[in-house]
Amino acid sequence: MPKNQALQDFLTAKRAAITPEQAGLSSSGARRVPGLRREEVAMLAGVSTDWYTRLEQGRDVTPSRSVLDALARVLRLDGPEHDYLRNLAQAGTAAPQGPDRPTVRPGIARMVEAFEHQPAFVLGPRMEVLTGNTAAWALLTDFPARPEHDRNLLRWVATDPAARDLYLDWEEILADLVGVLQLEASAAPADPRIRALVAELQDSSPAFARLWERPRPQGRTCGTKRFDHPEAGFLRIDWEAFGVPDDAGQTLFVYTAADEASADALAQITTAGATTR
Repeated sequence: MPKNQALQDFLTAKRAAITPEQAGLSSSGARRVPGLRREEVAMLAGVSTDWYTRLEQGRDVTPSRSVLDALARVLRLDGPEHDYLRNLAQAGTAAPQGPDRPTVRPGIARMVEAFEHQPAFVLGPRMEVLTGNTAAWALLTDFPARPEHDRNLLRWVATDPAARDLYLDWEEILADLVGVLQLEASAAPADPRIRALVAELQDSSPAFARLWERPRPQGRTCGTKRFDHPEAGFLRIDWEAFGVPDDAGQTLFVYTAADEASADALAQITTAGATTR
């Protein structure tokens, strides 16, 4: 059975990030490794050192949910990191079934289009832009004008110079998107479409390649983005993510201006975008 390198990298990194004091242990004398030792993690999680060593080395062991929960507690994993650990440790091998490009239910698409001066769009599990509204295209880029295979938010952020100019916190935005794809990839390790996207971006984006080597799984929740829009200037936009019921892997994103100036600017570019489409 092939070695689970992703699991080894993740556990090693998280173990190194926890100090003995954080884990409730006393630190005495010099330590040859940063963070916790393997035997300390094993003791705190209630497993043998040999078993934990085999798990961390990516060898063929099958941990129970309760053991993974204990490791998550010891390593202070957040929700997405906990899911990432479970996915990696209990990974299946079957590729997911379904279309290459999922379709959005008509009711969801109509709801998205009905938002006024409020960018909204739906992403698939591989960051495919499945549908959206005029405000989204005016704020970000005109995804419908792109070839269907190139309508991907992560690819655009990672490779298009216009995206780097648009996002004032571009590196942080890219890191978050990479973390989301890491979590998706851990849940579908045999998905050839995710593998192909990762391979493509590793070749075309040095920043993506660097971030992909660092396990930092992320969920799709909420936040604030800062934009330097070529027409409207500075905008602060709050965003919320909602899982689309009954459509596994689809997420609805809704953007709202974070202040009055941003609301005025967003209305300006949305109105201009509507007149040119």
